[in-house]
Amino acid sequence: MKKKYPFFILMILVLSIALYGCGGNRKEKDSEKAPANDVSSKAPINGGKIVVGISQDLDSLDPHKAVAAGTKEVLFNLFEGLVKPDQNGDLVPAVAKSYDISEDGKVYTFPLRENVKFHNGAPVTADDVIYSIKRSAGLLETADPAVVVESALTNVSEVNKLDETTVEVVLKEGDTELLGYLTSAIIPKDYKDQNTAPVGTGPFKFVSYTPLESLVVEKNEDYYVAGKPYLDQVTFKIVPNPDSAVLDLLAGSLDIFPYLTETQAAQLSQQFNIAEGHMNLVQALFLNNNAKPFTDVKVRQALNHAIDRQGILDMVAGGKGSVIGSNMFPGFSKYYNEATAGTYTYDVKKAKDLLAEAGYPEGFTFTIKVPSNYKFHVDTTQVIVEQLKQAGITAKIEQIEWASWLSDVYVGRNYEATVIGLDAKLAPRDVLERYKSDAGNNFLNYSSPQFDQTLDKAVKTTKDEEKITFYKELQSILAEDAAAVYIQDPALLVAVNKKLDGYTFYPVFALDMASVYYTE
Repeated sequence: MKKKYPFFILMILVLSIALYGCGGNRKEKDSEKAPANDVSSKAPINGGKIVVGISQDLDSLDPHKAVAAGTKEVLFNLFEGLVKPDQNGDLVPAVAKSYDISEDGKVYTFPLRENVKFHNGAPVTADDVIYSIKRSAGLLETADPAVVVESALTNVSEVNKLDETTVEVVLKEGDTELLGYLTSAIIPKDYKDQNTAPVGTGPFKFVSYTPLESLVVEKNEDYYVAGKPYLDQVTFKIVPNPDSAVLDLLAGSLDIFPYLTETQAAQLSQQFNIAEGHMNLVQALFLNNNAKPFTDVKVRQALNHAIDRQGILDMVAGGKGSVIGSNMFPGFSKYYNEATAGTYTYDVKKAKDLLAEAGYPEGFTFTIKVPSNYKFHVDTTQVIVEQLKQAGITAKIEQIEWASWLSDVYVGRNYEATVIGLDAKLAPRDVLERYKSDAGNNFLNYSSPQFDQTLDKAVKTTKDEEKITFYKELQSILAEDAAAVYIQDPALLVAVNKKLDGYTFYPVFALDMASVYYTE
């Protein structure tokens, strides 16, 4: 009898994570339908147009070059991978109609769904799939340096066409978490204009893009899911000023706007339905571990004692959200190390004592760079500044544009501290591997041989119980090292026009407009 192979299906939205426990070849049978996203019993009306406000401009129309979560949540409507997440956090077939994983976790086999077309009318072929995976894995003979190579996909050794409708992915080492990375977009092999006129397989197709203004998409009439989408057209309007977004909502020029503060939600509650979910991300005061005085662990620990996390939730989120203590949010419940939330108590005296031991008895001054288009992060930063004063620490706020944050902080690492939220793919390693010493996205400049070694063990093991132990240990290491001041997994508040229904929360950043519709 074959032994079942551990494989997870994430369940984040309901704050749980489902794993396939011990068992042999993993197979997912085709349900011949995409995830059902409707969340209302009201009868949907087909047709209509809406305007959705988003907080930042898109950093790329090419899905393999996009970096920002705010871009990916919009492109979710245009592109799909071999699999895609549904609203429960399950990874379900998309361009693939099923999948099979070998016992050793080294071979993934994907029969492709029949009659899937790209937005330009061309059928999706095995060659397109192979091209897309190799592009995301950095395996093309001529690589585009602008493509963001998925580190997990560097484990891919071969991508083979078994026949015209079946693709095989062969790995160098067994990996039970790879499926979470195969949500990467499938795009046409020979299409050269993804940067300006993107083409995917999603429920909506590209119409136009005006930088700093809007992205317009329309219904994909050839979408393989019957009845989806309902809307004829969606305009994603870029509104970097959150106060302007509220005015636009009240004026009727926006139908949906996510990432409201508690105050804004209360202001809009009479005119709009306020949908509430979880962001499923890590909000923190991230520290540049290479910038003095944050090179000293005692200084970083002092900041952790000087900040009242629950006080922040109460001030900026009306008490909503979940206090966290490491770079993991409660939605990954099976891997989540709940104990880390209690690593640092709010203790101003302890903070001052640690500062004195580190040689800063009178405190110090530093600057927090925060993207101005995210009011939630700005508000959080303002509370942090006031709290730190009690420990003799002076923090200055520098609000910068999102593009500047990406170039100066994320890429250039030219900063002392920043407040931002980090998302993740549906794989626990994706939440943590940015802290690996040589990770390209390790903008904190964190370095720990112990962390690196433990992460390597977590990724390589195929035993469920060992993965859980290693991932929890990694969170403890980050907490004890005070790599950052981890604050919360914030609540997500969304204003929705009362004429609309079907708005759906996902365990990843996704503004899924295929599920939204007008009601009778």
